[in-house]
Amino acid sequence: MARKANSDGAAGAENTGRLKQIALTYKMTRRVDSKVGLVVAGVGIVVFGVLLAIGFAIGHPLYAGILGFVLAFLAMAIVFGRRAERAAFGQMEGQPGAAAAVLENVGRGWTITPAVAMNRNQDVVHRAVGKPGIVLVGEGNPNRLRGLLAAEKKRMARTVADTPVHDIVVGDGEGEVPLKKLRTTLMKLPRVLPGAQVTSVNDRLRALGDLMSNMPVPKGPMPKGMRMPRGGGKMR
Repeated sequence: MARKANSDGAAGAENTGRLKQIALTYKMTRRVDSKVGLVVAGVGIVVFGVLLAIGFAIGHPLYAGILGFVLAFLAMAIVFGRRAERAAFGQMEGQPGAAAAVLENVGRGWTITPAVAMNRNQDVVHRAVGKPGIVLVGEGNPNRLRGLLAAEKKRMARTVADTPVHDIVVGDGEGEVPLKKLRTTLMKLPRVLPGAQVTSVNDRLRALGDLMSNMPVPKGPMPKGMRMPRGGGKMR
């Protein structure tokens, strides 16, 4: 009896947490998309109304109404999810680290290392490793990123020369990938590496380190007046 009560309590807490998350997502979306509530409600009413009308036409309004309710709820969830995602991307676009945030949520099968390279202008390159190989994702000024991406490819070539390397520049210009399409672009890349090789590539790249692990950290307090290096290349 106690075990059942605990399980019911856990399920109730989980449902409450989920509802709070949906409410929070709705509030955040509404700040950017003020019509989200009307649009989602309108979709639900239209879907339910159409199915109910079909039900009356064929003489089974009850069954059609139940089906209409389920389909209306599903349609509302899909529309809300898409508008919430669009609003989230709209808020992130142009913000430093936005590409890294998208990569961190790309899904299973990928190992993400943010900020493997950066220059003094805060143009940054992130690295994603998966079955398509290595994907370098740059965000910042496209002209400066070319050199940064080339330098990172050259650095990796000594260790993973046999692995396919793709480079993506996030942006809205020609040849660039919009932030909202970054995840889709990664998922569409051809998968050419077996799982064991992906692990091997990750191990070799881990030995190279990333930007943070390669930065020299002085012992003791930071000297006053100390300045960052003025070189435009990648920090080491």
